[in-house]
Amino acid sequence: MNHWYLVQFKSNSHRLAEHNLHRQGFKTFLPMQKITRRKASRFVSDLKPLFPGYMFVSVNTELAPWRAINSTIGVSRLVSFEGRPKPLPLQLISGLMLRCDVSGVLPPPKSLSQGDHVEMLAGPFANFIATVDTIDPEQRIWVLMDFMGQKTRIQVIADQLQLAK
Repeated sequence: MNHWYLVQFKSNSHRLAEHNLHRQGFKTFLPMQKITRRKASRFVSDLKPLFPGYMFVSVNTELAPWRAINSTIGVSRLVSFEGRPKPLPLQLISGLMLRCDVSGVLPPPKSLSQGDHVEMLAGPFANFIATVDTIDPEQRIWVLMDFMGQKTRIQVIADQLQLAK
């Protein structure tokens, strides 16, 4: 029976490791997430692994040569304890697979809309509550914060916000 195991891949080699594992007949699962970051004066979106440096591989350790995973190009090692790989709980992997789309990308959390009350997560205004004013097509979000009775408009990125409770 196939079980899921954790594979550590070399730095920035997830595509190479995944390709070479597939060539050897191993099934992999690499959950990805869309990260938006600021580069110069614009915002850039990239797909990055949900668990940086790690992916999952399905192997039947009784039949398949699981030690071959360690010598796969792009792979650092199959995470093992006392010389044997430890299977991951099936509920963990199936739960992650259900949350991802068909290409393995985890959809973003509920998108923000105008008028939502949000909490700042980072920066000098961390833990402050603000109201979403506008969201432009380039995913820049403008929020209104109340400072000493004055409304102040601040630009932030979505990664710095979460819906206020």
